[in-house]
Amino acid sequence: MKAYELLFFVDPTSNEETRAGTMKRIEVAITTDGGTIDSVEDWGKRKLAYEIDHLTEGDYTLINFHADPSQIAELDRVLRISDAVKRHMIVARTDKD
Repeated sequence: MKAYELLFFVDPTSNEETRAGTMKRIEVAITTDGGTIDSVEDWGKRKLAYEIDHLTEGDYTLINFHADPSQIAELDRVLRISDAVKRHMIVARTDKD
């Protein structure tokens, strides 16, 4: 298993139910084939460098996890089709392997 880091943000005006549903979908995508979530950090509202979908702020979350490289494509697909997630980035962490 390799170490990864996922940073994403959602619309800060979205309700708690939407955020919980998004987190559940991400958790399922990571843990389906034996991946593990190491930590979840809620960064809260941050100002965006430029406007995205008429938003000037985003509610950020950082997730550190271990997974097989084959699971990353599925996680990326889940994040792309989620309407709540405005932007996301998955990075391999060589320092945590």
